[in-house]
Amino acid sequence: MTSRRRVAEYRWRANSLWLVPLVCVAAGCAAASVTLTIDGALGYDLLPNGVLGTPTAVQTILSTAASAMLTLTTIVLTVMTLGVQLAMQQFSPRIVRALLADRRSQLAHGLFAATFLYCMVAVAKVDDKASTGKEVPTVTVALAYLLLLASLVALVAYVHHAGQSLRVAGLIDLVGDNLQVEVDRSFPVDGSPETGAGTVTTQDPGAVIMVDLEGLVEYARRSDDCLDMLVAVGDFVPRGAPLVRSRGGAPMDERAVRRMVLLDNERSHVGDAAYGLRKLVDIAQRSIASSPYDDPVTAVQAIDRLHDVLRQLCFRRMPSSRHHDADGVLRLVTRELAWHGYVAVALEELVGVGASSPIVARRLLAGLDDLIAVAPADRRPPLEAQRERLLSNVAEAGIEVVPDVQGLGSGRDLAGTT
Repeated sequence: MTSRRRVAEYRWRANSLWLVPLVCVAAGCAAASVTLTIDGALGYDLLPNGVLGTPTAVQTILSTAASAMLTLTTIVLTVMTLGVQLAMQQFSPRIVRALLADRRSQLAHGLFAATFLYCMVAVAKVDDKASTGKEVPTVTVALAYLLLLASLVALVAYVHHAGQSLRVAGLIDLVGDNLQVEVDRSFPVDGSPETGAGTVTTQDPGAVIMVDLEGLVEYARRSDDCLDMLVAVGDFVPRGAPLVRSRGGAPMDERAVRRMVLLDNERSHVGDAAYGLRKLVDIAQRSIASSPYDDPVTAVQAIDRLHDVLRQLCFRRMPSSRHHDADGVLRLVTRELAWHGYVAVALEELVGVGASSPIVARRLLAGLDDLIAVAPADRRPPLEAQRERLLSNVAEAGIEVVPDVQGLGSGRDLAGTT
């Protein structure tokens, strides 16, 4: 029996792209049959014409809605097809099945198709020529209006869902969630990792996007304890991994502590400056290494912003990892990225790949020279180390490099510099 159930479930999932919308269309036909039966049994005047409109107006509304829903369904299916093609090219051709099996997308398609069919049935039953009081089947038309409203809400939700699903994090989560379901079904739990006393673990996986430092300090003060934050903002935390540990090993209110550590499926700019640097580096790196479509000018634009941010950070106080209460007692120790860490995030990879492009190498050298010139003495060593790496890499590549803010155009080639 279990084997048959799993086979049926597999076939349902494998064919759900058309099966779920087909079930929705069948449900729309059944709903139309029921409402028309109700109208025929109880009369066509259950609702006044002032609520639904005159027979002519109802015909116009339903026929326009049916046409619009058919067009909408076609557009949505086209967009889905293009999204699948994009995901195949950018990520993996093996992700197609997971995208096509997305239940929320199938339900949206089914609702649009069912609403189209329902409106077609309903408009056929409206007779603006009759004078017997049976011009408008009020229950049927009222439900048609409700389906149109539901389709409007579903369209907005579908656009949001489709946009989220085609992000890198959305696609990874789609596959990862399906994998987790299969792991839970096929592999029974047999123990758990040892975390030690006084440790709060995660219930769900995700990236740390925000930590309520004040809340954790106040919690530790009330408990007369000191807490160690075991993860940093931006870290991915797997299910069951430790989040916070009490230095005294005292039991903690796990639910309260988890509420003060916010997890999501993707890092955010809020409270995570390193993530913005990471995105700029990704843009620059892909522009350099996307042969045969190299785009060093785009890389230079990204480096411009990296240069600007690092120049500002030269004179900014780095966040402390030690947090005290109002009485000066240490209550919380967190993990924070130091100055050399920000330099590494912004420059480590670009210095490695930038030697392959004279334009990028010149721009990096100009930026590093400026940063070393303006940075306080205690913040120069990591910048000087990156500069030495860059010069070593370009020497190995046989490229002549001079500082140039534009890459090629404002160095020695600029009139008045010689």
